[in-house]
Amino acid sequence: MKHFLDLASCSSDELRELIDLALSLKVEWRDGGNAPTLQGKTLGMIFQKPSLRTRVSFEMAMKHLGGDAIMLGPQEIGLGVRESVPDVARVLSSYVQGIMARVFAHQDVVELAEYSRVPVINGLSDDYHPCQALADMLTIRECFGRLQGLKLAFVGDGNNVAASVALACAHFGLDFSIATPEGYEMKAPIREQARAIAARNGVNLEMHTHPQAAVSGADVVYTDTWVSMGQEAEASERAEEFGAFQVNAGLMKHANASAIVLHCLPAHRGDEITDEMMDGARSRVFAQAENRLHAQKAILLRVLA
Repeated sequence: MKHFLDLASCSSDELRELIDLALSLKVEWRDGGNAPTLQGKTLGMIFQKPSLRTRVSFEMAMKHLGGDAIMLGPQEIGLGVRESVPDVARVLSSYVQGIMARVFAHQDVVELAEYSRVPVINGLSDDYHPCQALADMLTIRECFGRLQGLKLAFVGDGNNVAASVALACAHFGLDFSIATPEGYEMKAPIREQARAIAARNGVNLEMHTHPQAAVSGADVVYTDTWVSMGQEAEASERAEEFGAFQVNAGLMKHANASAIVLHCLPAHRGDEITDEMMDGARSRVFAQAENRLHAQKAILLRVLA
């Protein structure tokens, strides 16, 4: 695995190995710490968007594995504005052993990988959030002891998180059902990527416009903010369109009795999810956030070690 840009570019076997590795690294950390496998290596972290989980989890993952990380914000680089993406890739990859980028345009991550001499990890782009989806699969496996044969329902915007979760479900054997308002569906090319992988693994993919239909019989109910970074001007319009798509106690009655609730954070409590669901017995939201650390350790070891 040279780069980690999106789940469509990975094989199902590669992703299963990453989950197994993440589980073992988590146990190792809790038993006394991880081996310093990445000693002497530094990760350059490019940020066009603000971050809590991505910034801290990647930096701590490198430290736990014996390496180091450098945070580079918009003021340091100005990716594609102050300097072209190829120029940044060529220069930065002569200093560090790996690059993680959290950007707007997915093409910027693709171009970084094309011109970089070192591995590139997509920490988030407008099209995909593969690191988040891997942590989600780790969380579900810990909860149920398996992934194959479960059903995940995504309620809300067909955004980058929904796209990567759909691809992850297709790889790992979970049926995937999504409910979005009309006009907010996942992008057609990404739907086709997910369908092709799902067909190979015997997975069902369903698209709905009513959340109750998507959640029916689900083992996992997942939501995300209705307004992602860069969409602030659409906030009032989206609030009206998504009003019926809140994850709350009423909606959860349609899921299985043992169903859990996930949210990739940050959450807008009272909009896409209620406090009762965020903080209740069914929530695995904060275990899910912690698992970003362990899933990313696995990714870092695979591409850097």
